[in-house]
Amino acid sequence: MKKTVTTLADGRDLIYYDSDESVVRATNDARVLPDLQISSEMRHDPILDEWVVMASHRQGRTFMPPTNRCPLCPTTAANATEVPDRDYDIVVFENRFPSLVRHSDDLDTSVTIPATVGREPAQGRCEVVVFTSDHDRSFSELSLSRVRRVVDVWADRTATLAALPGIEQVFPFENRGIEIGVTLTHPHGQIYAFPFVTPRTDRMLTSARRYRNQHGENLFAELLAAEQRIGDRVVAANDTWTAFVPPAARWPIEVHFYPHRRVEDLTGLTDAERDDFSSLYLSVLKRLDALYETPLPYIAAWHQAPVRRDRDLAYLHLEVFSVRRAADKIKYLAGTESGMGVWINDSTPEQIAALIRQGPR
Repeated sequence: MKKTVTTLADGRDLIYYDSDESVVRATNDARVLPDLQISSEMRHDPILDEWVVMASHRQGRTFMPPTNRCPLCPTTAANATEVPDRDYDIVVFENRFPSLVRHSDDLDTSVTIPATVGREPAQGRCEVVVFTSDHDRSFSELSLSRVRRVVDVWADRTATLAALPGIEQVFPFENRGIEIGVTLTHPHGQIYAFPFVTPRTDRMLTSARRYRNQHGENLFAELLAAEQRIGDRVVAANDTWTAFVPPAARWPIEVHFYPHRRVEDLTGLTDAERDDFSSLYLSVLKRLDALYETPLPYIAAWHQAPVRRDRDLAYLHLEVFSVRRAADKIKYLAGTESGMGVWINDSTPEQIAALIRQGPR
């Protein structure tokens, strides 16, 4: 896979990833972009022991433009976009409206907060991963070879971002569907390089550490082995991956993908494991899209080991979940979920797994 690195008109990085090693990509971004006042900070909530990012400049980000003004499509004479070329395979570029920024040294000194609340610049990196130049093609409609290349791109970006100073966790993900809150319909995902270990990962690793201290085994591996043995919640599997509905699923549709071998992050997957994931993931996504009369809105979230700590406890896996609970119904987080963090699922995990298994193979 050929990698062409260039910069956009405002200095942000853009990287083309091509299957054709001989291709020559357009690298001149002729746009004149308006200056953006970008400044992010993060504040530490001492009660929940969590960082919260403040990025007020994102209020002005692009929101649901018409197809002929899509900023992720290839550049044409009528629409100069984030991608200078007239076509492309896969591209990655720095988000123009990032939550985390490369250079954010100054804090607003006019703001007064309690001494118990930590406050720092939100330094990190936010990238956009565009899976295809075809505006109307979803991830589940990509070719197997394209999905396989996307896995390689995720791994390459994980390695690159993890090597940046101050980065503690790399998080590739995809939001799909207006019900999820997507603001651009062109098929794409994102990667956040956080300057801290995220709360969910920290909680997972705390549980994994406690389990290892008590039982001497890896918690994630034990859960995978149990689900493979029981089988009731497994929706698909092959030689190196298993996809199952977790036994305590929170979402109306929720599937976790685990490699059979513990690896810490995407860079540790072998070629065979990347091949097997691509085919399994594509198969399950097609089943999910066939559940209802409309394509399924979902979030696909990669859980990777932190960059510097607890890598021996972590276990790479992907979680895919949806807010759709019926053909004409959406699950909204109500008082118990939003207020107390106590989830109530209207379906059982066994029912969810059976529903997904009925889909096309």
